[in-house]
Order: sequence, then structure tokens, then C-alpha cells
Amino acid sequence: MLPLLASPLGAVAFVPLYALWVTLLLPGVWASMLAGALYGTWWGSLVVFVGACLGAEIVFLLGRGRLRGWARRRLAAAPKLLAVEQAVSREGLRLVLLTRLSPAFPFSLLNLAYGLSEVSLRDYTIGLIGILPGTVLFCALGALAGDVTRFNTVLAGQADPLTWVVRIVGIGATVAVTLLVTRVARRALADGPGGALSAGEDPGAGRQAVPPSEPGSQASSDAAEET
Repeated sequence: MLPLLASPLGAVAFVPLYALWVTLLLPGVWASMLAGALYGTWWGSLVVFVGACLGAEIVFLLGRGRLRGWARRRLAAAPKLLAVEQAVSREGLRLVLLTRLSPAFPFSLLNLAYGLSEVSLRDYTIGLIGILPGTVLFCALGALAGDVTRFNTVLAGQADPLTWVVRIVGIGATVAVTLLVTRVARRALADGPGGALSAGEDPGAGRQAVPPSEPGSQASSDAAEET
């Protein structure tokens, strides 16, 4: 199975498979790392991002329409996500991006919360850009894990150790950037008008904490999860 997925045709097939994974509300971390191991950091990130966006759009539309009642019951035990749903129509795209960047909000369930909210499809779609840092990070970790299995080529003198050093430094830089972006997003959520979301207050408090703004808001990161 894995050799088939590792082919160019397999990479194309991986996109709808990842979308299905997201639609089923399954955590995408391991699937993102698998993509990194199969296709490398950058191609893996592209495959995961396209698949994640496709799955996120499906979940959003299902939560907004046919599965609205089920989505409401599914999120009943998640006050922070209910606060997101209530705040999104007041805060707009800014909150969409911040919640996508913050790992405090699970990617799949956040898609449901957006479907229940009044966020516009345009803001929701643009906000998916916020999953890129986590996607690149998990695909990079997957690529590194795949390289570790071939580390014997370095020991045998069949590979250049400098290449490994460059890869490890690149991973370290990716982790540092992702952590920095995450910290900035958390601080903005805590200090800004949507502060109740990161503080974990009840949905009512979240509603009061967010002043009126353009239609649409809220988002998550997964992925930071994952990607």
C-alpha cells in the first residue's frame, strides 16, 4: 500500500483520502507525518494542505446544513468551541486566522463550530491559510522520521552527513517559527477582544468579550495537528 502511495499517482490519491480523514473528524497529525515521510516536507505540505482544505470545506457545509443538529450536540461539551461559534460573526477574519494558528482549538471540531456560526464562506476559506505553519511542521517531522530509517546510508558512507545537518537545522528552524507564531496567536487571543476564547470562559462570556465587527470569525490550528 505505501509503495503505491509513494508514487505520483499515489500523491494525487492522498488528497481525497486526507479530505475523508478530516471529514470523519479524525486527528490529522499522523496522516500529515505520513505525507511528509512519503513525499518530503514541501510536496507533503502541499498534498496535506489541499486535502485538509477540501475536507474542511465539506465539514463546514455539512455543519451548516444537513448535519447542523448533530454538530450542535457534538459541540455541546466543548464550551470554548461554542464561544468560537458565538463570537465568529462579530470578530471576522482576524479571529478565524488566530484560532487556526492556535493549537488550543482542534482543527476538525473547529470546522463544525464554523459551520454553526455566521462566518462567511469567504472568511472561512481564507482563514485556512492559518493551518500552513502546523502543516509544514508535521510534514517536516514526518520527512525526518522517514530519513532516520535510512540513516544507515550515512553510517555506511553512502550519504553526505552535511545533508543531514542541513535537514536537522531546517527542522529546528521550522519548529522555532511555528512556536513563535503559536505564541503570538495565543497572546492576541488573550489580549484582544476575543480574549475569553483562549481563557476558556463560558460561551456567554465569549459573546460579551467580542465587540461587533464584520461577519465571520474564528479558526484553529492543526494541526498542527495535522499537518
